[in-house]
Amino acid sequence: MDKKEDYVLPSDDVLPAAARGRVVVGAKQLQKALLRHTAKEIYLALDADPMVTEPIVKLCAEAGIAPRWVPSKARLGKLCGIDVDAAAAAVVE
Repeated sequence: MDKKEDYVLPSDDVLPAAARGRVVVGAKQLQKALLRHTAKEIYLALDADPMVTEPIVKLCAEAGIAPRWVPSKARLGKLCGIDVDAAAAAVVE
């Protein structure tokens, strides 16, 4: 998969679910959401450490969810509506 073709750049600069509190941020929280089958969309930062993202990519494959890649951790944090960088985030049910 060519990650560059899967960039996610919403025009409003915030994931729509973030406004409704339906976003989990962080690798551990995202992994829990995947294991609980509550994750609907997965977002990963291209500049995140592969030791963080690769286990999530494997869980995504098992769950049948294609992760969407964002250019940077700073951008993903902003999309989630937080003031810090984020390596991983998920929209949950």
